[in-house]
Amino acid sequence: MNGASREALAAARERLDALTDNTSVDATLLADELAAVTALLDREVSLRRVLTDPAQAGEAKAELAGRLFGTQVGGPTADLVAGLVRSRWSRSRDLVDSIEELADTADLTAAQQAGTLDEVEDELFRFGRIVSSNTGLRAALTDRGATTAAKSELLRSLLGGRAKATTERLVTRLVTAPRGRSLESGLESLSKLAAERRSRMVAIVTSAVPLSDPQKQRLGAALAKLYGRQMHLNLDVDPEVLGGIRVQVGDEVINGSIADRLEDVGRRMAS
Repeated sequence: MNGASREALAAARERLDALTDNTSVDATLLADELAAVTALLDREVSLRRVLTDPAQAGEAKAELAGRLFGTQVGGPTADLVAGLVRSRWSRSRDLVDSIEELADTADLTAAQQAGTLDEVEDELFRFGRIVSSNTGLRAALTDRGATTAAKSELLRSLLGGRAKATTERLVTRLVTAPRGRSLESGLESLSKLAAERRSRMVAIVTSAVPLSDPQKQRLGAALAKLYGRQMHLNLDVDPEVLGGIRVQVGDEVINGSIADRLEDVGRRMAS
């Protein structure tokens, strides 16, 4: 993706992160619903074009999406899709590719919340190696004449009880709805998404006053450098915060009790 589509997907990823950071949101259900929207828009080319038409107002497209999906999916999914169609897209297909990626990411987030993401990443890698070394298996999984039910049953026999539920869901979705991708490239993409999700950390940031966008960017960059991993910021405002800012990453709190780190973060934000 490039241009407008890349920016739209980046914004959608942030909205998905914000949603799934809320433990009341069922990430697995969200993945199922996003996958269903993907399948519909993949089939309905004319609808896809309407929802990505740059000549139409973003709010009008969001209202149309709400009428189409509002009663079929939950509120979090409907909100995500509405945000997506409000955005501008370089190609109509990019919208569908992005929703599919969000569905996969939601499933991986569910695995992360369950503490099984490392195992899922390893299973995806090992399954890819098995497929690449077994031409008969690859042929069966990519056979265009085979039914979806037959492929699903084959995967259940291979993965059922031997792999995490998330792994089985992701692989089954890829095999039964490849959308033009090769099996190898699809597994590679899933492995990459899992690695990105595994390297992501969440920082709970409480500040005395709201942070400006440049301050958020500098703080995020400073924390990413400090911890050596991508950092997502959950922001809150509390006027009583000592020193103006409090950052919690996991069990670690960055405040006056860790003066050298707080001072370092402060210098980076001011630069």
